[in-house]
Amino acid sequence: MIEVTLVCAPAPREVFEQVLQVADGATLRDAVLASDLAQRFPSLDWTALTAGIWGRASDAAQPLKNGDRIELCRPLTVDPKVARRERFQQQGARGTGLFAKRRKGGKPGY
Repeated sequence: MIEVTLVCAPAPREVFEQVLQVADGATLRDAVLASDLAQRFPSLDWTALTAGIWGRASDAAQPLKNGDRIELCRPLTVDPKVARRERFQQQGARGTGLFAKRRKGGKPGY
């Protein structure tokens, strides 16, 4: 038996995490099916989510190793670069918001 962790965020600000004991040689798909994810979130189609192991995209047939962290990720709703640019524009001038707080002698923006 090996121990793996399954992590999924089915909705914003909601995290599902479960430590599983699966048979040696089990695949990513086997681990997801062995978890309580389907019972806790019946409307969630986990096959539509991007699956990964330790942050790297993986196939459902990927064999697991002891200590692996399986992550099921929802698609992004907004590009992070665009969101950051919009937040920066809402702050106003450079002397406000994030850039207002400076250490004495520090560079602007740090």
